[in-house]
Amino acid sequence: MLRALYNLLWLLALPIALLRLVWRARKEPGYVQHIGERLGAYGKLPSAGPWLWVHAVSVGETRAAQPLIDALLAHYPAHRILLTHMTPTGRQTGAQLYGAEPRLMQSYLPYDLPWLVQRFLRYFRPTAGMLMETEVWPNLVRGARVAGVPLLLVNARLSPRSFRRTARFGQAATAMYRDFTAVLAQTQGDAERFRALGLPAVQVTGNLKFDMQPSEDGLRRGRVLRQGFGARAVFAATSTREGEESLLLEAFARWQALSAGVPGAVPRPALLLVPRHPQRFDEVAALVTRAGFTVQRRSALGDSAGWEQPGLPEPVTADVLLGDSMGEMAMYFAASDIAFIGGSLLPLGGQNLIEACAAGTPVLIGPHTFNFAQATEDAIAAGACLRVDDADSVMSSAGTLLADPVRLASMQEQALAFASLHRGATARTLAALHTLPGGAGRTGAAHRL
Repeated sequence: MLRALYNLLWLLALPIALLRLVWRARKEPGYVQHIGERLGAYGKLPSAGPWLWVHAVSVGETRAAQPLIDALLAHYPAHRILLTHMTPTGRQTGAQLYGAEPRLMQSYLPYDLPWLVQRFLRYFRPTAGMLMETEVWPNLVRGARVAGVPLLLVNARLSPRSFRRTARFGQAATAMYRDFTAVLAQTQGDAERFRALGLPAVQVTGNLKFDMQPSEDGLRRGRVLRQGFGARAVFAATSTREGEESLLLEAFARWQALSAGVPGAVPRPALLLVPRHPQRFDEVAALVTRAGFTVQRRSALGDSAGWEQPGLPEPVTADVLLGDSMGEMAMYFAASDIAFIGGSLLPLGGQNLIEACAAGTPVLIGPHTFNFAQATEDAIAAGACLRVDDADSVMSSAGTLLADPVRLASMQEQALAFASLHRGATARTLAALHTLPGGAGRTGAAHRL
């Protein structure tokens, strides 16, 4: 009954979903590209595999999938990788990472109606599928089981809040998750919540995001960008969400006013502001100006490929540098003395702090981190992260750390150690894939599934 109601609601919502794509395309044109793929029509996309399918809904999941995709390409040379998304920014991130990889193809996942899912599975006939983190669609999961496609929920997380919501559906939720061949959870807490739903096939494999290594080129460009700030301290606020930037800018103004003329205070620090969603870059730039700050944009500094030349990039003299680019987080973290991770000042669940730690950048985090609870608590316990209560606490804590170079250097070392300590999720995920029926077992010469 619930499945029939779900399908009816999807059918009624489909025209609205398509209109919403057109509406969102006003700010992000990518939403009206490849619409056929969302309806199970793949045009001239090649169907010849065999395919290993990875679904990463947007930017964060796509970046988290990178070490897994790299491992799949290495361990299964006879297979191609199908990387699916739901958002244009996720697809753009995948293209930046793998645009030159001939064995990887990207597509949008179809909407979750039975016949669209069947078209997708019949067209590609994947050998196995891996859905990243929380992306669970009932018809997709059921369709894979019916089609005989082993399907894993990898890097899986289920927060206490999401568990309570899911548990309300009782046996319907249990039946949906049982259609997975296996659930590979990030933490023991996630695994216990999945098991409480009645799932027997749950393993703890760790968080793939710990296996994300910042590129040497990104770190190098970050060091060059850092030189553009001169002697000024650089405080980054990254992955910020709507409503947070205004709070941070107001607190930044108060911090500057209180620090002016105070002995030992950090003189005129720079704020490196990186919004989470690219469609908001112009909006955030206007916010900075209205707050009374001068602003420069990363996009105005030119192509970073030429930054090895003397005098590049141009000096960053503005109060705020707006990080209006994609795929350069390693550069932004390497250019910063401290980083605040957004999505945590307001009850939005937080964002990934591991990437900052992997670049050796100490982290400040707000009170709302339910989507990344274990990683946040572990980082705090390791001395790599400080939790703050509000925007003023963000700025005052940053000022305290910047005025104490010994403690700041210690947190930098602890951030690197924390990121290094928890690696290995990719190998454990790959081992679980090898144990699927017909799998490769130990990595043999054929690497077949």
